[in-house]
Amino acid sequence: MSFRLSVFAAMLLPSVFAAAPDYFGIHVLDETTGRGVPLITLKTTNGVEMTTDSAGWIAFHEPGLMDRSVFFHVEGPGYAVPKDGFGFAGVKLTPVVGQNAEVKVLRTNIAERVCRLTGQGIYRDSTLLGKEPPLPRPNLFADVMGQDSVQVVPWKGRYFWIFGDTQRPNYPLGNFHATAAWSDSPEAGGLDPQFGIHFEYVTDGSGAVAKMLPVDDPGVVWLFGLLTVMDAENREHMVAHYSRWRDLGKRLEHGLAEYDEAEGRFHRIAVLGDEFDWQHPKGNAVRVKGTGGDWIYFSTPFCQTRVKADYDSVQNTSAYESLAWSAEDGDYVWQQSVRPTTQKEEAGLVKAGKLPPAKARMQVVDEQTGKPVLLHAGSVHWNKHRERWIMIAVQEGGGESYLGEVWYLEAAQIEGPWRKAVKVATHPKYSFYNPSHQAFFDQQDGRMIYFQGTYAETFSGNPRATPRYDYNQLMYRLDLDDERLKAARE
Repeated sequence: MSFRLSVFAAMLLPSVFAAAPDYFGIHVLDETTGRGVPLITLKTTNGVEMTTDSAGWIAFHEPGLMDRSVFFHVEGPGYAVPKDGFGFAGVKLTPVVGQNAEVKVLRTNIAERVCRLTGQGIYRDSTLLGKEPPLPRPNLFADVMGQDSVQVVPWKGRYFWIFGDTQRPNYPLGNFHATAAWSDSPEAGGLDPQFGIHFEYVTDGSGAVAKMLPVDDPGVVWLFGLLTVMDAENREHMVAHYSRWRDLGKRLEHGLAEYDEAEGRFHRIAVLGDEFDWQHPKGNAVRVKGTGGDWIYFSTPFCQTRVKADYDSVQNTSAYESLAWSAEDGDYVWQQSVRPTTQKEEAGLVKAGKLPPAKARMQVVDEQTGKPVLLHAGSVHWNKHRERWIMIAVQEGGGESYLGEVWYLEAAQIEGPWRKAVKVATHPKYSFYNPSHQAFFDQQDGRMIYFQGTYAETFSGNPRATPRYDYNQLMYRLDLDDERLKAARE
């Protein structure tokens, strides 16, 4: 064992202090930052599993295993403890009711996992141990058990959030017509994002989350490309693309929806034909100032579609532009006649010798191995600290997981080229899809950024869902001054 691991192993010895009288408290801490780590699982030698809550706590009381030495296997995506001579990664503790112990883990991720944002039991173990959580409703609010992909815009001095499918306690199929919540910025009394977000959910008469696009037609309804724009009379509108699905393979309807402030719901304002497959909002919308006025770009994760940032243009399918390779021009051009060139299509054009490698914009490679990285979804924002456009995106078909490997990239222009990628978070045999960097949470002029995504066993092939965490939003923090990110800079 190396000197570093020897020191690290010594740090795993429990620090015992007072706990709640009914439980033995186990606090799992990031060795570097000293803060609690969510989503770390401890497992006894007979397979009893416990996973840390959002503050890194486990409330342990297992009959037969108290007041004696117990070995706990320790594991969690992006974190590790040293293995012993037999290959076991874990720690020995002596659970005693009313006492606590600390276990320190080494972060192998570049990004730091800081909290869970949604679902039941966010601060379950902290509550059982008598700790005061930062959220007023830390364990269940508005019947939210699980929540899918998130969108957010500033609206009327607050933040307005839209989630996809929402699970409820009384049945697996809860609200599948979009869920909404409000929150305040940290400057206006909201939480520091490292502790969570105080979501104030929009509810129905029963106190459960309300349907934000209620329709009588069959299927689930999703909202993406959420944005705000002004009309000619200087009135603000909140608009999104909606789609209604029978299942993941069959879309039944799509179009534009607008938020009705008086009713607190969205309404369909335009139904689009299937031929309009790219001329609408999608992914994560980002506003960009231009010499002829502002534009809305749509990150999917590459910004290959845009529209003028005004109400009339957003509703006009002929106003949308896509970035596509033009053999005639020998370059990429913004135009309105054909759909955008995809990352896969660009790779094929390069391989066929029809697109010079120097002109490529999406041929992303792992900075360590040089292997191609196919990106699935994410977001792009201007970063003041780096003075670059930065992308947080999840890989499709990653080695450790199908949709769980998260990458960081930089580019001088929003259109790219995007070339070198650095992996910042991994979720082996699990998914972390539709990640989104919320730039309004940036700290220290953009040096510290926060991003969240949906942690789910969906698409992963893993038959075991992580209790409480599955199908919910996880928040990560990333220090852009981390030396390991330098490889992403051109």
